[in-house]
Amino acid sequence: MNNWMQINPRTILAIVHDTLAAVIAWMLAYLLRFNLEPPLDYIAEMWLTLIWVVPLQALVFLSFGLYRGIWRYASINDLRRIVIAVLLAAAMIPMMFWMLRLDAVVPRSVLIIYPILLMLMMGGSRLLYRLWKEQSLYGARLHGEAVFVIGTDDAAVNLAKEIARGNAWRVVGFLGTDGSKRGHTLNGIAILGSMDELPLWAQRMQIQRVIIAMPEASHQQRKRAIELCNQAGLKALTVPSYDDLLSGRVAISQLRAVELDDLLGRDRVQLDNAGLHELLSGQVVLVTGAGGSIGSELCRQIAQFSPRTLLLLEASEFALYNIEQEVSRIFPELKFVCLAGDVRDTARVEQVFQSFKPAVVFHAAAYKHVPLMEEHNVWQAVRNNVFGTWCVAQAAQRHGAGRFVLISTDKAVNPTNVMGTTKRLAEMVCQGLQQAGSTRFVMVRFGNVLGSTGSVIPKFREQIAKGGPVTVTHPDITRYFMSIPEAAQLVLQAGLMGQGGEIFVLDMGDPVKIVDLARDLIRLSGFKEEDIKIEFSGLRPGEKLYEELLADSEHTLATPHPKLRIAQARKVTGEWVQELLLWAGDAGETWPDEVVKQRLQQLVPEYTPSSRQA
Repeated sequence: MNNWMQINPRTILAIVHDTLAAVIAWMLAYLLRFNLEPPLDYIAEMWLTLIWVVPLQALVFLSFGLYRGIWRYASINDLRRIVIAVLLAAAMIPMMFWMLRLDAVVPRSVLIIYPILLMLMMGGSRLLYRLWKEQSLYGARLHGEAVFVIGTDDAAVNLAKEIARGNAWRVVGFLGTDGSKRGHTLNGIAILGSMDELPLWAQRMQIQRVIIAMPEASHQQRKRAIELCNQAGLKALTVPSYDDLLSGRVAISQLRAVELDDLLGRDRVQLDNAGLHELLSGQVVLVTGAGGSIGSELCRQIAQFSPRTLLLLEASEFALYNIEQEVSRIFPELKFVCLAGDVRDTARVEQVFQSFKPAVVFHAAAYKHVPLMEEHNVWQAVRNNVFGTWCVAQAAQRHGAGRFVLISTDKAVNPTNVMGTTKRLAEMVCQGLQQAGSTRFVMVRFGNVLGSTGSVIPKFREQIAKGGPVTVTHPDITRYFMSIPEAAQLVLQAGLMGQGGEIFVLDMGDPVKIVDLARDLIRLSGFKEEDIKIEFSGLRPGEKLYEELLADSEHTLATPHPKLRIAQARKVTGEWVQELLLWAGDAGETWPDEVVKQRLQQLVPEYTPSSRQA
């Protein structure tokens, strides 16, 4: 009794509606069978059979769960259940009459007409109710800001449905990547043409805002859509990335402003998920520098492959706290351990490996800021980037870790700064250790990542927020860029593919002029170059105009992955590494900058220190 008292009134109305529909459909079937003039004896039989047909129909409806759904969200699945329930009940009717030995003759045509009428009445009512609720029954909605949607696939259609349920916007047209679907409609909204016609349509229909809904399109197509919006002076929003949609972290309706990643990003990375599951699932995985830009993203990516334990080693307490809070929130089922410690602390590193026995190590801890390491911190760069790498690498080797992946940099190629030179020495340490044990040492080189700590992007944003000027070191300076998630994914892929001793080079695409980057960011922030000035400050210590991914004496080998190549660098011996560590591991000395730089030139002949340029 209590269960009936708790039934939603709308559910009761739906049951009453379907019961009346069954009554009317049964009566109409008789009327249609006899051209609206049924004989009196058939009218009597109609009433006699009706008192058995309707309860049977209601029981079937209840057993199929037709009243668990909400009419406003009636879908194809709901219609499918209605069709199956009605047809099953229609097949059971003559069987019921036979079992009850009712002395009634039901015309066969009635048994055919009845289910058709009932399906139309039940399905039609739900459809009309949904149309009315979505305010589409009397034509297009007139409230809300008019917007275009660029895209004509499922994402665009689903977005338009979400928008229709709100009051902020109304979609007045779709634009495709080409004009092949011109003249067709999606959900009753016209496909006007191709996105190249955006300025024309925006002017004609007085549109100020565009939503880009092409998560599965190539980067070039998305970039083209953004550029068209900028050229037409339109405000652009975009749906989340394809990876975010797949992971379930966000919904298609969670729109965001267009960002620099959308202009400079590349096509989605194809990962060997099966291989990565084999490498990471059920394993103890250590990430050093876990609170940094790359380290924290590696933690997020690795967590998706369900390691047995994820170890987060970080020297900065604040950074460790931040990643601990994020991982516990996003991956509540994951077992992870936060470890405060410095990679140069041999005792702490030994304790970590002895206690947890990590099978896979990703070494992201390093000093990476070029100007800071160039003056007054040169010896610390050597200690952290070279000796710190050796501490973790030799512990991994001694405790039987299967793989050790070093995060390197394009600045290690023909270095002109201390940071790049120390990272090249870190690569050489791993190369030398590879010859002495079973641990597979894999090095990965790549350029700048968008939005990383210390990169130009946060600095430009801060300068724009203050009204400018935006400072660029040189009008011709270029850098390679990729997004942090892409870099982390390719590091994982390289770690899986490496057999030991390779230096993987990521496909960084085309180099980008920093001044163009500044202009794009100014535009995306809603300003013009007349509003925010760009000033050139001169190259800083250790900087060069362009970065290289390969040294002059190196060449690359292709790999099965299109975005990964292997650099063939000069080999080093274990004896050379020991000699290096006698110097770099000397914690009792602090050497002057010039002395350290001279020693670095001896160790890395391609290192040519640069002087400050105005």
